[in-house]
Amino acid sequence: MSAPKIDDPPLTIDVDLRVHLGDQIAIGPGKAQLLESIRRTGSISAAGREMGMSYKHAWLLVDSMNGCFKSALVEAVKGGKAGGGAWLTTLGLEVLECYRHMQALAADAIGPEVEKFKRRIQES
Repeated sequence: MSAPKIDDPPLTIDVDLRVHLGDQIAIGPGKAQLLESIRRTGSISAAGREMGMSYKHAWLLVDSMNGCFKSALVEAVKGGKAGGGAWLTTLGLEVLECYRHMQALAADAIGPEVEKFKRRIQES
């Protein structure tokens, strides 16, 4: 195997944590990103556009998350003259914060092994 070239992309190792509830993913990287986008934009459709997905797909993901927890993570009001909107509930904010914390803990836990792994790839 040849040595990496200067223009080769750097090696990255990510922790993709998914929380399953039966056959559903209650939350994972994409759903967490959608929650963050909804929090930032105040809209499911705008969050979906920001992530390159249709409103229907974004809404199905929100509906799936809402069904996995004790109460809704996202609440929405339909559009109209006053306009619509969406926001994270208190539980939604707590779940997102907890998920991000779990990701950080997992990344820290495997950090030493990731470094060993990277050294071995570069030595090959």
